[in-house]
Amino acid sequence: MRGMRLTGWVAFVLVASIPAALADSAVTITLKDHHFTPDSIAVPAGQRFRIELTNLDSTVSEFESYDMHFEKIVVGNGGKIHVFAGPLHPGQTYKFFDDYNPDSQGTITATTKKD
Repeated sequence: MRGMRLTGWVAFVLVASIPAALADSAVTITLKDHHFTPDSIAVPAGQRFRIELTNLDSTVSEFESYDMHFEKIVVGNGGKIHVFAGPLHPGQTYKFFDDYNPDSQGTITATTKKD
């Protein structure tokens, strides 16, 4: 029983520290008039990052990416969500879109670090 408590505590500490570690790696996207801004984003390859999306449209959106394996509903009129993605492969481009408005699309490209 004692080992189970320690394991649970360790798991809590590890999970609780993940968002803090990724806070500096946030990508901010806005959805307005069914258009993502920015619609083309570069992130460092090999690192996890957080995407923060604000929906300024009056309608609900489903922020989705088959390539990055996420989908999340975001309400309109200023609704905000965040998803975690990565690590991504260097040089690869990944698509995201609004499943309710297929013309609303964007890409994230994983770049290699330049020396």
